[in-house]
Amino acid sequence: MKNQSENYHVWVIIAAYNEAGTLARVISNVESYGFRAAVVDDGSKDATYRIALANGAVAIRHPVNLGQGAALQTGIAYALTRGAQAIVTFDADGQHRASDIEVLLAALKRENADFALGSRFLGRSLRMPVTRFLLLRLATLFTRLTTGLRLTDTHNGLRAMTRKGAQAIRLRQNRMAHASEILSQIADSGLRYVEVPVTIEYTAYSLAKGQRIGDSLTILSDLITEKLYR
Repeated sequence: MKNQSENYHVWVIIAAYNEAGTLARVISNVESYGFRAAVVDDGSKDATYRIALANGAVAIRHPVNLGQGAALQTGIAYALTRGAQAIVTFDADGQHRASDIEVLLAALKRENADFALGSRFLGRSLRMPVTRFLLLRLATLFTRLTTGLRLTDTHNGLRAMTRKGAQAIRLRQNRMAHASEILSQIADSGLRYVEVPVTIEYTAYSLAKGQRIGDSLTILSDLITEKLYR
């Protein structure tokens, strides 16, 4: 497939917290497809920041851990100041495939959309535990009810947006509730979105860092509070 970076000034934003074990491989994978990687080190206590610099990524550092939502907002704001025409968010734990970045960018252009949202349920999920499947299905139902968006996957960190789309995003939920907050803001923006099949590959490492039942209850509480005080 023709590299879409010929058509877009693309920045790939990688929010990272204590990801020294996977970050070098993730950056290498992204940059092998010709994309610029910007790593937002969200107050890591390990070598995340040094590894980002050593592997050629732009490295931005939060002095303290603020949460993935805050890290993504920092990265999006930075990319916009650098003239980005398209922005991709990409997880640091190795679950995503950089080849899917081109698929998302192609969908933005083909569908004349401002958001291309990755869906593991339209694509593939490798080694997904049953408990994770159930949590994601519940999250999808909740987001459909609160936003009206007809989506199949609502907590997928692999997404692309045009500059216009990125300017409509203002994340206030610092923690994991930002994934639903993004979708709420997409719905409010009225901008066109499209879902795109992608592959998510679960590993023991990524599962250990993922959401648990308690995390999901916290997310639900954050979202309800945000809805009440909007």
